[in-house]
Amino acid sequence: MHHLSTGVGKPLLLIHGLGGSWRSWTPVLAPLAARRQVIAIDLPGFGETPPLPGEVSIATLADATCDFLAARRLIGVDAVGSSMGARLVLELARRGAIGAAVSLDPGGFWQGWERSFFHRSIGLSIKLVRLLQPVMPWITGNAFGRTLLLSQLSARPWALPANLAITEMRGYAQSPSFDPLLRSLVFGPEQRGAAAGAAPGPITIGWGRQDRVCLPRQAERALQRFPGARLHWFERCGHFPHWDQPEQAVRMILEATGETVREPAAAASRSSTTTQAAMPHEGVSAWVMN
Repeated sequence: MHHLSTGVGKPLLLIHGLGGSWRSWTPVLAPLAARRQVIAIDLPGFGETPPLPGEVSIATLADATCDFLAARRLIGVDAVGSSMGARLVLELARRGAIGAAVSLDPGGFWQGWERSFFHRSIGLSIKLVRLLQPVMPWITGNAFGRTLLLSQLSARPWALPANLAITEMRGYAQSPSFDPLLRSLVFGPEQRGAAAGAAPGPITIGWGRQDRVCLPRQAERALQRFPGARLHWFERCGHFPHWDQPEQAVRMILEATGETVREPAAAASRSSTTTQAAMPHEGVSAWVMN
């Protein structure tokens, strides 16, 4: 499984969303790597990892990730996931394969019309992204184009770096596992919760208030299936907190995985509430391994 490893300290696994790659984490790689050894993977069929033979689903991706962790003696590692990767992190937590889990806007908790809304909105978006590939550098290279193209994913699309935007759009268009995994997510089972009597590691679920992909109303269902989890709301934030609120996302990830984070009083006053129920930045030492 292709991955990037950067930083020193206690390992921290990062799992991207549908169509993404390890590069999706670029806005938060440097500050996380300052405190942890970050291992950001390309799931099978995404980025530079070949697709799985046969079925592509949360279950088979979880199997592949468990194999990756076991081969590197990383069972019990703290893990962070985004979107589809956030659902995968919850599945790994349910299996007892990871330690602390941070799940950012996970899928798999839709009901009724929300399922068809997800399917149609993502399906139409990917068709448009593939159609626009010849002019994608121009669209992602200016703030107006990013606003039109990425408003479904971000509450502040004009502020996203152009290289992040085009890398993500190319990944969506080129990933061989995108379509079969989308079908599995839509027509397959919803995410199972923690088994009765099971005690997975600490779970923190983060959700953007302006998420237009996995609607904020689904957060309550996630808490019902993982009743020991903590819920953190990101204000002025869409589907990807590590894009729209990277500083806050870093603080939340570090705190949720046991790190002590000091922040200025002014920054603390802006933090949202927590309730119960391209390449790395310059200066980061990194290497890519197969």
